[in-house]
Amino acid sequence: MTPTARRIPLSLTLSAWAAPVLVLVQFSLVAAVPVAIALVTGLGRARDRAVRLAAGLLAVTFAAPLTIWLVRPDGAPSLSKDMHPAFLALFVAASAVLLTTLHGARRPRLRGRRRLRLR
Repeated sequence: MTPTARRIPLSLTLSAWAAPVLVLVQFSLVAAVPVAIALVTGLGRARDRAVRLAAGLLAVTFAAPLTIWLVRPDGAPSLSKDMHPAFLALFVAASAVLLTTLHGARRPRLRGRRRLRLR
């Protein structure tokens, strides 16, 4: 790792991968754990503003179907069965945004402009 590269916590990367996998394999309520880890780690330890926003987006896209499932009196016995496919697609897309943002935050950024010199 170069000195100018930014350090991203491993727990944030693993949570960003684990959350959509758990939702896709019908363990949606268990996915609350990696979403919470991603939110706390993203807001607390990530220096990049885009990473913090993407972690918040992931948490919001998970909180919406969870809240609907908890509030509805006639909901399904599990969150996985009650979640609309559009919420699933939004959640996976939000996770992809977080992963893309994490990848971009790891790349070193050059300070100032450098000119390409031809010899």
